Amino acid sequence: MTALRCFEQAFVGALFADEAHGAHASGWAAQPGFAVYRNTVHKGCIDALEANFPAVARLVGRDWLRAAAARHLAEHPPRDPCLLHYGEGFAETLAELAGDDLPYLAGVATIDRLWTASHTAADAPVLPHDALAALPPEALAALPLTPHPATRWHASEALPLHSIWSANRSGEAAALAALATLEWAGEGTLLTRPVAEVIWQPLPVGGCVFLDACARGERLDAAAAAALDARPDTDLAALLAQLLQAGTFTTSTGSPP
Repeated sequence: MTALRCFEQAFVGALFADEAHGAHASGWAAQPGFAVYRNTVHKGCIDALEANFPAVARLVGRDWLRAAAARHLAEHPPRDPCLLHYGEGFAETLAELAGDDLPYLAGVATIDRLWTASHTAADAPVLPHDALAALPPEALAALPLTPHPATRWHASEALPLHSIWSANRSGEAAALAALATLEWAGEGTLLTRPVAEVIWQPLPVGGCVFLDACARGERLDAAAAAALDARPDTDLAALLAQLLQAGTFTTSTGSPP
């Protein structure tokens, strides 16, 4: 290992070390200028978490969120120089800190992160909403549908995560007010980016099971069977129409997201 590489590793280690224990301490790390730089880096990481999880921030308030972000940073420094991607494991940190008081917080954080993943995913052609209309039933059943690289989904069997996340993500007064009378039942969320902007909508829990099967490369009939096995009340025709209209699938072949 070169001297430059050793210095770079020591420098990064000192940036994120526990200052109280003097980890990676050396002459340059003890200089006041390094402490200023270290604090600036830490603030940038905390700022990034606050920006990357806006629904969480609205739910818990800025001060609580930033304290949680500082806790997360201490244990999970960023591994990507692009802080737009920072936040891996943050949902687990929030679940630990919130405990039973906010059982939905980790799920909301998960969907916030899925929004970022959808936003930054690769571009790909979208399967037109009427592309399957002319297929005979046998061909349709045998068809594998590949999720678009920007498509993301998430479901909870017991928590109304979509309603909570969507209201707090948008910040719309009517949506936030509706949370006061929210039915406490499981919900799913679908995020797609068929053109330039991420769009989201509620998705039946069975629809998330269907997309899980599609992501594994299973045929449409197998994906439908999985959805019905999980949720017998799934309306497959309505589900497929919703997914196609939302731009959920791609015409490209390859590994699903």
